[in-house]
Amino acid sequence: MAAHSKKKALSIGVLLALSFIVVLIVIFSPIFGEGRNGLQFSDDMFNKLAKGSSYFIPKVMKKNEGFMGKPFAVTFKMEKEPTNAVKVLTKAGAQVEAAGNEMKVSGDLGSLMANALNDSDAMFKNDGKKVSELYGMNEKDVMKAWWDVMKGMDKAFKKGGKIEEANHVTGVSKKAVETAYNFYKIEAQKVTDKAVLMTGLLVFYVAYTMWWGFAIFFIFEGIGLSMKKAKVKKEV
Repeated sequence: MAAHSKKKALSIGVLLALSFIVVLIVIFSPIFGEGRNGLQFSDDMFNKLAKGSSYFIPKVMKKNEGFMGKPFAVTFKMEKEPTNAVKVLTKAGAQVEAAGNEMKVSGDLGSLMANALNDSDAMFKNDGKKVSELYGMNEKDVMKAWWDVMKGMDKAFKKGGKIEEANHVTGVSKKAVETAYNFYKIEAQKVTDKAVLMTGLLVFYVAYTMWWGFAIFFIFEGIGLSMKKAKVKKEV
């Protein structure tokens, strides 16, 4: 490669690298509202969009109607001290016996899950005060208790060959309890409302990644480091 071409390639590479760093500094600057940097802004937006498309609770409530009046009795061990779990289950109308970490729980499966779903719905709508006042404890601790209990119930049902009940409890846990807990205090937004901004961020992410790649490519080419296909030696 001629010296002029190398110098030109090096100049382009350095310019791309410097501009990449300038943009990176801007991204990490707290100028995107409420003291957030670019990563925090985009993370917050995608969390809101994810919540907006994760409201499965009404469907789970509808399915739970088929379990109303269905009695159950399970025994399982909690991984943590069960005080909160006992308090939540008792308030929800279940019969509970606890000895150490072992719990015996019985009652109406549909009714019990309905309580968990109502709590999850309130949490999903960021109304944690409603849950907290109902049980007299921190709302997130209530949801943790539900999650721990359902984990134990799932194992107990499977052990007893009651797969339908196990699947239902797991569905309530994953689609309601976990979702409500993870998205608590996040404002839900529809993808259609932020389609332009979301598309712009995704396009920028791809372009920005390529930006650095081309910077390295031109710098290497400018200093004489380039990859060429090796010549195949012909045997005489």
